[in-house]
Amino acid sequence: MYDYKFVRLELQKFSFTELKPKQDYHQIVMDYAKEGWRLVQVLTPPTGTYGSATHFELIFEKQI
Repeated sequence: MYDYKFVRLELQKFSFTELKPKQDYHQIVMDYAKEGWRLVQVLTPPTGTYGSATHFELIFEKQI
């Protein structure tokens, strides 16, 4: 059996055509890995203007 965590990363507009995460996702992945979590998927739902993503969702799993 597995346990799952969902971490939402908001995006900020960097320029007219570029969005960047507000948080350092590299550090988030490393922090969760140290706790035994494994990154299984990055979800980018198209929910913003013109179908662009407003956030990422990092999905982690850990065997329990």
